[in-house]
Amino acid sequence: MRVIVTGLVATYPVGGVAWDYLQYVQAFHALGCDVHYLEDTGQWVYDPAAQTFTADVGANLRYLAGGLASLDPALERRWTVRGPDGTLHGRTEAELAALCAGTELFLNISGSCWLREPYRAARVKAYVDTDPCYSQARIAAVDAGVADESTRFSVDLMRRHDVFFTNGEHVGAPDCLVPTCGIRWHPTRQPIALANWPVRSAPDGPFTTVMSWKIEPTPPVVGGRTYGGKDVEFERFLDLPARTPETLEVALAGAAPRDRIAAAGWRLREGHTVSATMAAYRDYVLGSRGELSVAKNAYVATRSGWFSTRSAAYLACGKPVVVQETGFSAHVPTGPGLHAFSTAAEAVTALAAIRADYARACAHARDTAEAYFAGDRICARLLADAGL
Repeated sequence: MRVIVTGLVATYPVGGVAWDYLQYVQAFHALGCDVHYLEDTGQWVYDPAAQTFTADVGANLRYLAGGLASLDPALERRWTVRGPDGTLHGRTEAELAALCAGTELFLNISGSCWLREPYRAARVKAYVDTDPCYSQARIAAVDAGVADESTRFSVDLMRRHDVFFTNGEHVGAPDCLVPTCGIRWHPTRQPIALANWPVRSAPDGPFTTVMSWKIEPTPPVVGGRTYGGKDVEFERFLDLPARTPETLEVALAGAAPRDRIAAAGWRLREGHTVSATMAAYRDYVLGSRGELSVAKNAYVATRSGWFSTRSAAYLACGKPVVVQETGFSAHVPTGPGLHAFSTAAEAVTALAAIRADYARACAHARDTAEAYFAGDRICARLLADAGL
């Protein structure tokens, strides 16, 4: 079976993004699929060294190829990228068209890929919503006749898919505020290739997380209510370091109020440094005692059921995880190594429970990753739900 996986690795060549998308490629490859990676965003690409966007894709292509090769040498050349000027890299137009014509599943993750005519030749075109509430807010805006031209264009492309998945596992539940917009959303999770994430104890390390501080320029609006990002939720837990003996560290990217966060007791790292490469990102996780993290306000307030790839990676490394409740606990059970919190008091209690029996928490964390995030099982279910 041939599968095309889309993503944003060449557009945003940083470790966390690469892990998000390339583990899909790795998981389908492990299932025996003829898998290929395609990137066609129509955007300029990010240059991390210059911290700006550029039309020059050379270094970004090398980053992508190197990332695939690091997972499996057989994957090194299984990619095609269309640059900002429309030029194809990795394959010719004819080769790409033939590839798509023989494809059973075209998996458009994050809606990252323009759904051009040749791509529509795939038997099943699946949309994977990795940003619950945001995706549905765009659809709702179009349905209400209040969307701008760009939103109307993106929603039109979204609706051209045959089947829809969401990382918001609670979408469609009675207590979830994310609208379904008349679409059947199949729940799915981020696949983790467990072999990539060795169990390594770091009992003297800090509880860490990697976070992009971004104040939403156009926040999602659903049912007349405006939702925010991580910055909104982080403010609620700013004083957490003063309430626990644990060292709490956050690797920050973006225009965060660093001085104020540091003054509250948080230890700070530069997000672009710890996530420069896939290896650097993994090393940062491995050097952590565990993870403590908030989620986007839009995920939390709507009870979307979202759970991050990053947190799943911590679990896979045997790192206890303490994360903000989004409704995910209705689908991934909590326990000694996975805690959901809604208040600062609950977060403090969770950290204390982990401290009381750290070895037990670490073992449960890895068990949870194996039971709920193993890439081969997640992608096998995705194929079944796509009717393949």
